[in-house]
Formats: sequence, C-alpha cells, structure tokens
Amino acid sequence: MGGLELVYALVSIVVFPGVLFLVALSLFTEYMVRKISARYQRRMGPSYVGPFGILQPFFDLLKLVRVKEIVVSRYGMYRAAEVMLLIGIAFIAGSVVLLPLSLYNVIGEFDLLVFFYMSSVMPLFMLILASLSMPSPYTVIGVSRLLSIITIAEPAYFASLVIPAYLATRNAHPFMSIAVAYANVPALWLNPLTALIMLLSVIAFVVSVQAKSMLQPFNIPEAEQEIIAGFETEFSGPVLGLARLLHDLDIAVTLIVGAYLLLGGPAPFRHLSIEGVLLLVIKYLALLLVIVTIRNIMGRYRIEQALVQLFKYGLVPSLVATGLALTLGPMA
Repeated sequence: MGGLELVYALVSIVVFPGVLFLVALSLFTEYMVRKISARYQRRMGPSYVGPFGILQPFFDLLKLVRVKEIVVSRYGMYRAAEVMLLIGIAFIAGSVVLLPLSLYNVIGEFDLLVFFYMSSVMPLFMLILASLSMPSPYTVIGVSRLLSIITIAEPAYFASLVIPAYLATRNAHPFMSIAVAYANVPALWLNPLTALIMLLSVIAFVVSVQAKSMLQPFNIPEAEQEIIAGFETEFSGPVLGLARLLHDLDIAVTLIVGAYLLLGGPAPFRHLSIEGVLLLVIKYLALLLVIVTIRNIMGRYRIEQALVQLFKYGLVPSLVATGLALTLGPMA
C-alpha cells in the first residue's frame, strides 16, 4: 500500500465515511427517530438544544460519556464492557471501506459477506459480551431474549441483502460485490421476473431490521416494564453512552446498505453527482420513515409472539425470495 493510498484508507476509516461521519449520521438518525415519533404521539420531541433541537442527541451522548458516573456493583467488569463496545464500534467503522461511498473503496468478490460480518455479526457479539460482563439476572434474561430474536432476524437480514446482490451480480464481476450490485438494482425493479423477489427482500429487510435493532414490536430484549432494562440493566454513564452509540451506528449503517442494495443507492445518477447524493439521502430517509412508523403503530410482542411473527414476515419471505432467485439461474 502506497503512502497516498494509506492516507485515503485512514481518512475513510476515521473521517468520511468512517467514525466521525458515522457518529454524526447516527446521532442525526436518532434525532429523526425521536422527532418523527414525537409527531406521531403529538409531542414536540427534541426542540431546545441546537436549531430545531438537532443537537439534543449529541448532548445526551456527551452527558453520559463525560458527566454521568458509572454505578458500580460488585463483580461488574465495566472496563471489559467498555472495551467490547469500542471494539464493536471499530468493526462498524472499518466496514464502511466496503461501501461505494468510501474514498478508499475495497472491491472484491463476496465483499458483501465481509461487510455483513464486520457491520452486523461482530458488533452484536460485542454487545452481548459487554452485557454479560455485568452480574445481573435481568441482564441475562435480556441477553437470552436477544439471542432468541437474532437467531431468526439475522438470517432473514442476511438473505435480504444477499438476494439483491446475487441477482445484480450474477452475470458481472466481481460477484457479490456491493459496489457492482447497487448500480444494477434499478433494472431488477423494472424486470417483472425479479421485481417480486425484490419486494419480498424489502419486506424481509424491514422486519428483520426492526427486530435486530430492537424496535417495536420487537423490543422484548429491553422491555423496561418487564425486566427493568434487559441487557442494559447494569449499563450506566460511559458504558450506557457507548452502548447506545453502538446501537445507533448499527441502525445507520444498516439503512445505508439497505438503500444501496434494495433501492439502488444513487442509481441511476452518478455516485458523486448532486442528484445522486440527494437520491441516496431520500432513500435512506424513506427506509428510516418506514421503521419509525412501524415502531409507533405497533405494540410490543411477547417473546413467543415475536418469534412467530418474525418467522412469518421476516424469514419466510427471504426464503421464498431465495428460492425464486435461484430458479432464475445465472443467465436469467
């Protein structure tokens, strides 16, 4: 790797679209979630810190990290929890070099699988380890519910991304590459043979993201009225701030890759054009509006209800779409 290439890589990981950009995007996403939810509930939402209250999530995070103290309990491994959460954030920040918007874009066959591992599997694994670093029966219950949910949500989410990537790159090189796949996604929506498959993938994506992000009706792992705060019961101060930041980063990156692989990102416009950027933002906000709407119109499921509904509306559509995609063959 040359000197200039190394600089591009560092800028992509640290500045754009790395840690700094993702933190800003995740806090903006949290602001939109809170603001839209407030409108649904006829409240004001964030309104005082910054223009239209847009800086409220930033100050909430700053207060947790810099002002609030950690509530210490016996046998709690708080430093270990902080390290695990920081590792999860680092994995998400590193995964963005596989996205087309990165200045230093890594392109290769099956790079979608690497992206999924770095942006979804490892952050979730680190969050679980951070939760289990705290000695509380409520934490264990929350983690067990989370594991029950993700056993169905993660395969459905994975399939919802792999199917469009497969269809869009089955005649192209490199195969299963995000940068190659997104440009061909609009053609998939225009083809009657693949439009149904894409629709099923979108349904599986929305339902699985709702579950893996622990939003209503799948917020069972953090059901405050039932198990205090679930896997976050022992989190406080900086640990709680990092956990919430990791959660927001996960949602932001998930919506970005969904906008690319399911809706085509900036396509049919050029990636760095003004029209392309605006279209990508619109698609990102459209997906965000869908999940926030579902969050506000649905009540919380019980754990057994959640698993059944997640199976019916998340895993089954993804399996049907997978079967249909495979029947098309490589030269469909």
